Amino acid sequence: MGRAGDRPEHTAPPDVFYDDTEARKYTTNSRIMQIQTQLTERALELLALPEDGQPKLLLDLGCGSGISGDTLTEQGHFWTGFDISSAMLEVAKERETEGDLCRKDLGQGLGLRPGCYDGAISISALQWLCNAETSSQNPKLRLKCLFDSLYKCLARGARAVFQMYPENPTQAEMITVTAMKSGFAGGVVVDFPHSSKARKHYLVLLTSSSGIAQLPQAIEDESAQQVKVYERSKGKGKRRKDGGGGHNAGSKRHPQAKGRDWILKKKALRRKRGYMDVPEDTKYTGRKRRNLSGF
Repeated sequence: MGRAGDRPEHTAPPDVFYDDTEARKYTTNSRIMQIQTQLTERALELLALPEDGQPKLLLDLGCGSGISGDTLTEQGHFWTGFDISSAMLEVAKERETEGDLCRKDLGQGLGLRPGCYDGAISISALQWLCNAETSSQNPKLRLKCLFDSLYKCLARGARAVFQMYPENPTQAEMITVTAMKSGFAGGVVVDFPHSSKARKHYLVLLTSSSGIAQLPQAIEDESAQQVKVYERSKGKGKRRKDGGGGHNAGSKRHPQAKGRDWILKKKALRRKRGYMDVPEDTKYTGRKRRNLSGF
């Protein structure tokens, strides 16, 4: 996504680029689904929701076919998804995603009641607003319309996290400054800043300036992400080449993603969605395995 020629937003508007063919191709690509899930999990970390055990009402801006929304559901939250592509939303309905879906151009604002959402995430969508599709469109005004309406609909103390692919530092600065003018505090968290391939940008917006000191730290160890990706693709009962276990590795970042209750909930969700390959629940489900390697 780093080279200008690779950027889909330079090809066509999002509702045109993501037609029926592209929407289905996007949703059936296992690598894309893996990356989107990983980005959503990281966005939830940066969202820093209260650990009170209560489900939250969240926004998924640019929800697409519901891949990011599935992660929100698995974490026990309710969500409303907005996307401009009718083809993407149709695929989301076919996948029976559990969020409320709405076709909306984010650049025209959200039109939601004030203070009704506990947080918002957006995965790989914000950079689309930085392109003028017609001579009458102004990217700054479209961003301002989004951020103004988002600020109003978030509860005080809530956060919004936009994972984005800015084209250059100037574009990233324009996005950030526009958000600050709408009343937000915060800034950009750059994970793996020294890697051109693994680098990821997250715009973390706070509705209260008192939370600015709590802006999360970026991830700088590129090997951590490489291990994470390997576990997701090879974690079905196989050992990693470095000898680590697939279940417990990465639990420091996602402590909720382990244990019997979490596994049972995820298996029940897969059964509800019609998957036929879900193993039966037994007394061994979620049990920690002994280390038989002798180390």
